[in-house]
Amino acid sequence: MSKTNKEEGIMPSILLSRARAYEDERIPAVLPSHLPHFHVTGGIGWINDPNGFSLYKGEYHLFYQYNPYSTHWDTMHWGHVKTRDFIRWERLPCALAPDKSYDKDGCFSGSAVELRDGRHLLMYTGVGKTDDGHEFQTQCLAFGDGVNYEKFDGNPVITAELLPPGGSEVHFRDPKISMTEGGFRVVAGNLTSDGSGAVLMFESDDAIHWRFVSELAASGNRFGRMWECPDFFRLDEKDVLIVSPQEVHTRDPEFIDGNTTLCLIGSLGPDDRLIPDTEHTIDCGLDFYAPQTVLTADGRRVMIAWMQYWNSVEIRPREELPFYGQMTLPRELNVLNGRLIQNPVKELDSYRGALTSYSDVSVSERMQLDGVGGRCTDLTVKVRGERYRSFTVRAAEGGDHVTEIRYDPGTNIISVDRTHSGWPENVLNTREFAVRDRGGEIKLRFIIDRYSIELFVNDGEQAASFVIFSPDPADGISFEADGEAVIDIEHYTLDI
Repeated sequence: MSKTNKEEGIMPSILLSRARAYEDERIPAVLPSHLPHFHVTGGIGWINDPNGFSLYKGEYHLFYQYNPYSTHWDTMHWGHVKTRDFIRWERLPCALAPDKSYDKDGCFSGSAVELRDGRHLLMYTGVGKTDDGHEFQTQCLAFGDGVNYEKFDGNPVITAELLPPGGSEVHFRDPKISMTEGGFRVVAGNLTSDGSGAVLMFESDDAIHWRFVSELAASGNRFGRMWECPDFFRLDEKDVLIVSPQEVHTRDPEFIDGNTTLCLIGSLGPDDRLIPDTEHTIDCGLDFYAPQTVLTADGRRVMIAWMQYWNSVEIRPREELPFYGQMTLPRELNVLNGRLIQNPVKELDSYRGALTSYSDVSVSERMQLDGVGGRCTDLTVKVRGERYRSFTVRAAEGGDHVTEIRYDPGTNIISVDRTHSGWPENVLNTREFAVRDRGGEIKLRFIIDRYSIELFVNDGEQAASFVIFSPDPADGISFEADGEAVIDIEHYTLDI
């Protein structure tokens, strides 16, 4: 795994070789029963933000913030996996280690593109300190072949010198690079003079020499402080900016306090500033941050995110697990009526096994249905009726464990309670969010894995992600209504 790429002349540094050797030693010993069935983890150690989500030579590469040596955050490396179908992933050697003066305190988040000459270009934030201890963040490059990467001799390529007045060199990170007709474009997060976040845009002819273009969008102290992990793309004739604000404190129930996500949909003005028509959160659950997208070979925009909540990262409900942190299932994106529509990638359908379906089932008292259950499943429930006051799905149920999802047609509120899903009581375990009024009808799709439940509402109008730690035997699914609801069910096992 930790071989030298002689053709490219890339020799791993001592720190990178050490990380790869550690992976070679530890990852083969990990029990498959300790990992999710189909969600990406580091296998060992800690992961957070997805990085470098890109199409390279016909395969989709995903990198991630990574500490191989511990299940806690520490000096960041880049871990690496690839896939052809977004479901089965092949683990590759650690790609980047903090081994240069400009990144010795961490190779922070970034992105990747396939260059016209066939090389894979990584762009990332290097974190370093001056001799007197002053921290700085700059944007750096590495070139490679899909396995081995060599840092550019001219790093860093974007420094504080290109920031607009008042921009912070300490909080300047997470470049998202894309190719344009004439060259390259980058958006990156920055802390501005008003103490809140902004997304800055830069352009280049060669990916090496950059110039500042504009402040694409700014918080203005409305949505938290530093804006992390921006991604900017065109979708369904709209310009879309997704970003992850820190330190959000709001009375708006759509947004979770702390580190959250924000989607701005509109159009790019003549001054290269985004004019948003709508603003909303990306995911209504508890565990979703730092999303990043890729444009697929067949023209779909696919998004993946870190499925974890920063406020709970010091809690280890299952100490025996060799990893901490996982990614969401990749999601296909569209824009409809000013909202970002999210649905599981179509490739998941290829892994569907046995189908169990029911139609026109009357539900009042708590009930289970034959063939409906499991911890590696794809379940869709359509609910309707005029005489029910609430409808509840209980998933990952068994013994003292359960995760409850309840819909109230009177208020159009979905409530999720994972209090008994293996998390301790001092973690935020409940979440409520509003859905569109459809006269008491609702469609709920659940993607359930060993350590997560992802909910997609009304064909992707909203999504909500939750990490759970219930033991595997807790695999029941039951239904209950206050009053009488009528449901249709499609339940697939997932053979992954």
